[in-house]
Amino acid sequence: MNLKERKKNMWPKKVNWKELRFGVEIEFIGGNPENCALLPGWVMALDEKQIDETGAASGSELQSPPIQWEDKEQIREMLSRLQAQGASANWSCGLHVHIGLEHWGEAVILPLIEAALLYQQTLQALFNTSRHRLIFCPPVTGEMHQRFLLNQDPEALRHRGRPQSHRCGINAAPWFDIGTVEIRYANGSLNYDQVLNTIELCLRFVAAVGEDRKLSSDPQEMAIELGAPHEGYPVSVPIPQWFRERTWLEEALIPVITPLAAELVENGEIHHLLPVPDGILVAIEKSDGTLSQYVLQPPSTGWQLVRQLL
Repeated sequence: MNLKERKKNMWPKKVNWKELRFGVEIEFIGGNPENCALLPGWVMALDEKQIDETGAASGSELQSPPIQWEDKEQIREMLSRLQAQGASANWSCGLHVHIGLEHWGEAVILPLIEAALLYQQTLQALFNTSRHRLIFCPPVTGEMHQRFLLNQDPEALRHRGRPQSHRCGINAAPWFDIGTVEIRYANGSLNYDQVLNTIELCLRFVAAVGEDRKLSSDPQEMAIELGAPHEGYPVSVPIPQWFRERTWLEEALIPVITPLAAELVENGEIHHLLPVPDGILVAIEKSDGTLSQYVLQPPSTGWQLVRQLL
């Protein structure tokens, strides 16, 4: 078993998936998030904006408190309140589920990493994750697994690359902060049945890992083995052409601007780029998660700093 006998035999352990605590993060556009009445414990993360069809920052991210399956009517109520305000989910939105690991403790982290290596593509296929959203849920790698074996540290679970992509699709790093694993593959939705199906699959999957069950790598077979819905998850929505072109522009410019970004913000990584009237806005994420924003101009002799935004 090793790793201190899986932390004194806390793993494996059979736990009913309905007994697991979870939290859900619901991204949306539109509505009136500043004035949405919240149930006790629910949080509106007003700084978590999405992108509407015009390219403007819009909506927010609604976050539930830790709840259990028997509390699911809270989700129905909050979705109804969002929809009553005119909120919706589009191609820029995602749906993330945090599952509490208190039944197993740290003993389950390595099994979750190993399960990710085996089944992450299967979950991605079941959720039909939109291709443009994969930057927000990159795969766990063998290198990460080896790093964690050497050093049981959250940094070992951080995907290397742009800040949007540091949280893997099966993200075990939150264990070290809030005691959860986060599953990030689902597309955005405000449809109650689709949200519930997503949560159920995540809960059943984590319970299976906690029990050390071996699963099929075929999506439909896995759903059958877990007893989870094999369909009815948030649909994949195509991105508009203008956003596709913005992505191409980012991908072309990031390698060019990265050296200057490293000079402007020590150990920073480019978060996003946007064209603005006097140049290119470059948002750089610091190691603590805060953003610094600069406007750069590309004259013929090289990039020139125009101004820093507060």
